[in-house]
Parts: sequence; structure tokens; C-alpha cells
Amino acid sequence: MRIAVMSDTHDNIWKLEAAMPHLAAADVVLHCGDLCAPFIAVKLGEGIGEKKAHVVYGNNDGDPRLLLLKAQEQGNVEIHGQFAELDFEGFKVAMNHYPEIARPIAMSGQYDLVCYGHDHTAHEEMLGDTLLLNPGEVMGMKGRSSIAIVDAATKDVEWVDL
Repeated sequence: MRIAVMSDTHDNIWKLEAAMPHLAAADVVLHCGDLCAPFIAVKLGEGIGEKKAHVVYGNNDGDPRLLLLKAQEQGNVEIHGQFAELDFEGFKVAMNHYPEIARPIAMSGQYDLVCYGHDHTAHEEMLGDTLLLNPGEVMGMKGRSSIAIVDAATKDVEWVDL
């Protein structure tokens, strides 16, 4: 299983569009928060076709109610609130927006993958058997726009610059 992980889109529709071929090649999409405007949830849902996107809120998702409604209208974008706990055929994933929450969760050893965003900095680290991952930012505020593709069988990370 290939899992596309992304975060911090911040309404950058052009970088989101650049990510779409990579998202389409994955089996599932995770977004670690800060889509920002509700139209980004629509664009994400339209761009991934039959695949499912799992999303958590970030600190800049300013209208969470409308964001949730637009995601629900897509049918393939699910917003989990502040935290998501997912299981893909026995591959356990935890996702939130904040690094200070993600690290202790990863250190618990209860998950195969713990992913987060917020600080716009790409990072991968193995903590025991758990992959702690920040895919970086789609937005490009710090200069690099990236997403990550995780191979669930090996926990190898493929970095994609947008």
C-alpha cells in the first residue's frame, strides 16, 4: 500500500494541482491540516477520483464547519477533527497537526506511522518501529513544496518536490 502524506496547503491551489498525479498514484491520501479555505477540500476531492483522503484540522483552517460540509459533499474527503486514528489492513496510523503531540504518540510504539504538519519542515525519523513523518508543506512558504509517499510494507519514504 502506498500512502500519500501532505500538509499545510494554505490555499496554494497551483501546488495542490502539481501534487495530484502523485496523489492519484497512491492508494490513500492523508492531509495533516491547514487546507485553509473550503474550496481546497473540493479541489482535493475532485483531484483524487475514487481514492479517499483523510484530513485533520490545522490551526489555520478558519471555517471548520464549512470545510467539513464541503468535504462531505465530495464523498471521498473525510475530516476527522483534530486527531485521526486509522488502520489500513493492519498498518496503524495516527495523524494530527502538531509536532509536540505527534512525537509522544510515535514514542508510544502503538502505530506504524505517525504524521503531522504545522512547522512546514519535512522530517522523517524512525522511533523504534514507528515512522514519525512531517511531509513538509505544499504551500512553499519556506521555499520547498513537498509531499511524501510511504510504502506501508517497508516504511520507506519517497519525497516528492512540487
